Amino acid sequence: MGSLAQRATLTVATERLSRILALLAVESTAGETSRLCAVAAEVTAVSGAGIMLLSGEAPQGSLCSTDAVSKLIEDLQYTVGEGPCVDAHRDGTITSEPDLADPVVARWPGFTPSALHAGARAVFGFPVRVGAVRLGALNLYRARPGPLGDDHHAAALVIAGVAARAILALQADADPDVVAAELDDSADFHLAVHQAAGMVSVQLDVPVVEALVRLRAHACRSWLPPATPCAPWSCSSCNPTRARASTATGPAALSSTSTWPG
Repeated sequence: MGSLAQRATLTVATERLSRILALLAVESTAGETSRLCAVAAEVTAVSGAGIMLLSGEAPQGSLCSTDAVSKLIEDLQYTVGEGPCVDAHRDGTITSEPDLADPVVARWPGFTPSALHAGARAVFGFPVRVGAVRLGALNLYRARPGPLGDDHHAAALVIAGVAARAILALQADADPDVVAAELDDSADFHLAVHQAAGMVSVQLDVPVVEALVRLRAHACRSWLPPATPCAPWSCSSCNPTRARASTATGPAALSSTSTWPG
């Protein structure tokens, strides 16, 4: 039977899952994937939520986001290739930064300044996976500093698991090489960026992954908002090497970024 404490814990976990599934079942004008993000934000009491889709260590796009800041945070992680969701997916562990403005250990120099500028003070990434199948990460942000409470942390784990199973269920009836219609309709897969990476790969005779890194570095020079405090290497105004390279255009501009961090 197990101890009374174990049974109580199981009861709480079951009730939490039931509550989340009930919220997801509420009819909404938003699509099923958008509802996932809305419920994620609600049950974790954060300012916004999103779900990033990743393959290997490379972000593929955004499944959904609740607001402009969540969308920007996901786009930023896609552009610079770093942040809580990238780490959570890559390492298979929960990644938390309760205070981006005053972290215990500084990290994500390309991500942090712009995330703060957008209004995110605390960020959290939870792996979205089923067993060994890694699909992406749940992205949570809060406009004020502070960690997630125990109940909200547990709710985030549940919603990440529900999201993973929902993604697999939506994809189950699609052909192996085709994205399911509902996923394709609701997600932003950054197809233009992937097409550009393929073109750069051919033009510069480099692997597609390296081409994507170079595109990220090229985009980073112009992506950061003008008022954003610069990280040591985050943009051309802070790094003389990038400043000189920024005068190049086309493939030449991308070929000059080979030593920049992605």
